[in-house]
Amino acid sequence: METTVTAPELPPCDYTPPPYDGPSRGEILADRRRYCHPVVFTFYREPLLIVDGHMQYLFDETGRRYLDLLAGIATVSCGHCHPKITERVKAQIDRLQHATTIYAHPNLAELSRKLAARMPEGLDVTYFTNSGSEANELAIAMARLYTGNEDVIALRGAYHGGTSVPMGLTSLSTWKFPLPGVGKIHHATCPDPYRSPFDGTPEEIAEQSAEEIRELIKFTTSGSVAGFIAEPIQGVGGVTHGASNYLGLAYAIVREHGGVCIADEVQTGFGRTGENYWGFQNYGVVPDIVTMAKGIGNGFPLAAVTTRTEIAQALTGRIHFNTFGGNPVSMAAGSAVLDVIEEEKLQENARAIGEVLQAGLEELQERHPLIGDVRGLGLMRGVELVRDRGTKEPAPDETLEILEATRELGVLFGKCGFYGNVLRIKPPMCLTKDDAKFALEVLAVALDSV
Repeated sequence: METTVTAPELPPCDYTPPPYDGPSRGEILADRRRYCHPVVFTFYREPLLIVDGHMQYLFDETGRRYLDLLAGIATVSCGHCHPKITERVKAQIDRLQHATTIYAHPNLAELSRKLAARMPEGLDVTYFTNSGSEANELAIAMARLYTGNEDVIALRGAYHGGTSVPMGLTSLSTWKFPLPGVGKIHHATCPDPYRSPFDGTPEEIAEQSAEEIRELIKFTTSGSVAGFIAEPIQGVGGVTHGASNYLGLAYAIVREHGGVCIADEVQTGFGRTGENYWGFQNYGVVPDIVTMAKGIGNGFPLAAVTTRTEIAQALTGRIHFNTFGGNPVSMAAGSAVLDVIEEEKLQENARAIGEVLQAGLEELQERHPLIGDVRGLGLMRGVELVRDRGTKEPAPDETLEILEATRELGVLFGKCGFYGNVLRIKPPMCLTKDDAKFALEVLAVALDSV
């Protein structure tokens, strides 16, 4: 798709990447198709070759700069190759690259203490893993062992990972292989008011959605549950979330039936939603278990489960061990990330720049009927594209056209939602006001071209 208008200009950047002298894009894609996945998953007609990154920007092999609004799927929280994080990681690699948790190391203790200090009182025991899938798998094991119950409630539209139990928790057929299930997992209606089967205000829809959990427990379980897991804002599901009363109502029902409450903060944690450090805090609740990944490592493979001491005790009946969980280099990266978020006030930046984006997106919505809904918090925003606002018919083909057009103009959006019709905006939290305005200008041009 070729744009026929003058492209808005990217804000200036003081970084110039070194010349790229590696294999060509064609050679890389040929090897990837031959030796990696049979299908290359990409948003574009031809995959981009990205070889350099600096803060909120990415660079291809030609040196062309792009504004990154996806951040490795909400992973690069502080910025690509952030100098403070890079320095801490390099210093640790020079001393010790790996030691299992059989030995003591200061980095693990330091990051555990820092996480506890950022949690509500009582959530102060952390297990480290390598991915969000592993973290959610461990959280469900904890819930089942601690309560003595097996049934777990998750939400429709949820994505919790790609290993066996998280795939069972996930409620998107596009992300589930036809493999034997793990059982005892039930899915309640997502409280998202835009596509809810319930009627009323967002708060009333939240009440009805929560009450459905009670009905699920009555008619699909023995009457007791191990737990309830939910993303405060669904990521893969389309940046959907319920009204602020939802999680409080849901948590109360689950606890009434013997279960614990798990907040999946893989995408919403570490200040991304702006108003609060953790996504669950936007609902005024305190979970029993918190899982996290992505933003904690700024790109390093790092995840964690934080819970209360008495729940953690449930794992002491057997040996629990993770070879790379607690790796000194990953711990150094995670500790540096927490410091940078605080020192550079990235949570406040997420709030302020998120408001700029929201206002601009709402203005675009008024002018373009293709935009059905604009939602999210902080620097976690979704723009749902529909062919008809009345029927809410999804517009996946138009979404792909928008992605092609914005890429050509220098902005990398993501997409999500079951139908692939939601523009996904989850940039590094160092995004500036000028960046936000540029992204909005580019999106306006792309919308005009479709």
